[in-house]
Amino acid sequence: MRWKEQLLKLTPYQPGKSIEQVKKQYQLEKIVKLASNENPFGCSEMVKSALRFHTESLAIYPNGNAANLREELAKFLQVDEEEIIFGNGSDNLIQMISRALLHPNASTVMSTNTFSQYKHNAILEGAIIKEVPDKNGEHDLDSMLAAIDEKTNVIWVCSPNNPTGTYIPESKLVAFLDQVPEHILVVLDEAYYEYVIADDYYDSIKLTRKYRNLIVLRTFSKIYGLAALRVGYGVAQKEIIKALEPAREPFNVNTVAQIAAAAAIADQKFVEECKKKNRQGLNQFYQFCKQNDLRYFPSQTNFILIDFKVESEKVFQFLLERGFIVRSGNALGFPTAVRITVGSKEQNEGVIKALEEFLAEKKSEVHTILGE
Repeated sequence: MRWKEQLLKLTPYQPGKSIEQVKKQYQLEKIVKLASNENPFGCSEMVKSALRFHTESLAIYPNGNAANLREELAKFLQVDEEEIIFGNGSDNLIQMISRALLHPNASTVMSTNTFSQYKHNAILEGAIIKEVPDKNGEHDLDSMLAAIDEKTNVIWVCSPNNPTGTYIPESKLVAFLDQVPEHILVVLDEAYYEYVIADDYYDSIKLTRKYRNLIVLRTFSKIYGLAALRVGYGVAQKEIIKALEPAREPFNVNTVAQIAAAAAIADQKFVEECKKKNRQGLNQFYQFCKQNDLRYFPSQTNFILIDFKVESEKVFQFLLERGFIVRSGNALGFPTAVRITVGSKEQNEGVIKALEEFLAEKKSEVHTILGE
């Protein structure tokens, strides 16, 4: 087979270990998964009710235009229906954009230590990749501007950023957008938008009204709790959406997912409650870090990246053996840190207790080595 050369150099996306895998491997009855930034509170009861009464035949293709979901989302966001494009998760939208704009004679700019799928898809398309070193877990926007050349077609901006949880203040983002040439598409990935509480965050939908080269990506996988159904969407001016549509697979959002997402939009009370509980959970981790003098990134998301100053695999494995699945920082660009999804109050207490045990063992080992 004459596979693409770049395909042979890539490894598939590696999801975190599943609950079933860990139960079997370590013979544990209870597993707490805090690795994939899923909503520990599930989804809205309105979603469950809508799916309960779903009686359409599974033999019928989904509405290819996601008509009802499109209408509900357009009303909620206060944009035209033609300014929205849907994906099988926002990953699918990243794939579409890469397919539409990247090729061996095109370059793309991104930060280091950001969402891996930007680079992954750029490699698949054979594009020239310009990775700009981050500054303390944040995008270095000035250096990203400097990396633009005559071949640049796409710039990826993740805010809040995965895996650090940091964000870009409005003043910095607007100054950046003002300087990007109009023929270059800026992709603003806001998968964690609903969790943000920062006062100087921006209204990205309003920014798409001003900047003709900006597309905003969001998802129903995080705070809405619909990760299993895979629904993402992009918002931009009509010209961008019209150009992207041919790169979208037909029927790429299934019928059940469309029904669930439309119902989820209607329950903003659930969203606000999850946002509140998430902030309380983050404060649990902040207190733990401060008590143990651990460096962490203040987060605008539903996860926290903590530096334990040891190989991240050691922390990961210690927690795994005690029934807590987190994300090792090795693959995220932070080899001495782990990323932990904020869970329920009880789940947070459990993993923090295990982390305190880890730190106690680590301290004991140091004392032994020093002969104290």
